[in-house]
Amino acid sequence: MTLLVISPDYASHLLPLATLATAWRDAGESVVVATGPATAGIVAGFGFDRADLVLGRGSNPGVIRAEQQPPGEDAALRGFFAATRHGMVATLRYQAEARRNDLLWDPVDRARAVLDVVDKVGPDQVIVDHLAFSARLALGVAGVPYADVVLGHPSALPVGDEVYGYPPVWPAAFSAPESDLDELHRLCRDVRDAFTAEWNAALRVLAPGAASSADAFAEHGDLLMLNYPSALHDPARTALLPPHAFLGSAVRAEPAADDVRDWLAADDRPVAYVSFGSFLSARGDVLATVLDALRPLGLRVAVATGSATGLPEVPPDWLMRPFLPQVAVLDRAAVLVTHGGNNSVTEALTAGVPMVVLPFSTDQFAGAAAIEAAGLGVALDPNVVTSADLGTAVRALLDGPAPHLARAMGEELRRAPGRDVARAALLG
Repeated sequence: MTLLVISPDYASHLLPLATLATAWRDAGESVVVATGPATAGIVAGFGFDRADLVLGRGSNPGVIRAEQQPPGEDAALRGFFAATRHGMVATLRYQAEARRNDLLWDPVDRARAVLDVVDKVGPDQVIVDHLAFSARLALGVAGVPYADVVLGHPSALPVGDEVYGYPPVWPAAFSAPESDLDELHRLCRDVRDAFTAEWNAALRVLAPGAASSADAFAEHGDLLMLNYPSALHDPARTALLPPHAFLGSAVRAEPAADDVRDWLAADDRPVAYVSFGSFLSARGDVLATVLDALRPLGLRVAVATGSATGLPEVPPDWLMRPFLPQVAVLDRAAVLVTHGGNNSVTEALTAGVPMVVLPFSTDQFAGAAAIEAAGLGVALDPNVVTSADLGTAVRALLDGPAPHLARAMGEELRRAPGRDVARAALLG
């Protein structure tokens, strides 16, 4: 039996998908990952075969830097970072405008490339990243059954009257004038309609006579898999989902190098782990505020600096690296300070770690609101928070009920690893 995994050329997308695929690998079955060249090393590290498939202009092998992107993508990435400095509405507007061009890149040609891979691999089962729209378009046209994996917050698949790109819920610390929110909602509707028109145009080329989509963002595969804990999801929204399985989390085994392992074992004091992920580490100004906040708290601190520059000096016993093995560090952490990306959130919850979330963009707002509502952390606005505010929040979090609630959540998630849930769901 052969499993085909289709992923954009981004580490943050591939890592959870590859983790799911280890259930097939460990059962002695073949796994082929179709993705681009930037993440070839990740595919090889999991022991999988790779089929070359480029689904978009950009790529990210682990830490994304604008200067490493192709012409055009570098400017787009810098524009995104600039938008985050103006707050949630500016950022979501920027992302909505960019969505006109980046989610269906050369859809007819890419769809045909996907079907070429399917023909060559001859898979028995297929798992696809939900955001690989051209791949899902191709599989739908060809009648190839597939599992559709939502790797972000479940709102990445709009249900009911939701509009893709407009968060269905906001954390308490975030607000904007009603007129700005109305304008953002109109823009997201316009982009939805333009995106759907582009989807339908590609569909007419690939399958003349096929029924058009009313909302391409709401299209989904035969089986929907959500890389998210069901306990954090609004039951009323769950009732609106198509046939689905909540995976809980997809947490990989990630050994630490000797120096990191030695640092983690050197002291029993609580560890605060800080990471803004592969993209948003570029917001070094916010990262600097976090470092200043943690300095007087008496915690051991591990920081994944990513692409950040201009950071302040820190105590010599802190662990600072451009990249840290996040899963390994979270196993020892008492608190995570994060941008609220879904990988970071689900990995922290699996380790039983509460969070201070500083969301910048997309589904991070809805994810942060859910963390806050469940008592598993607190959400703060990264553009206005002070080091004093952050320090107070971390101390209150550690002294309150959040650590106990997070540990209970972690025990539940570890009892049913996402990779096992995914394989059972797909095998039926």
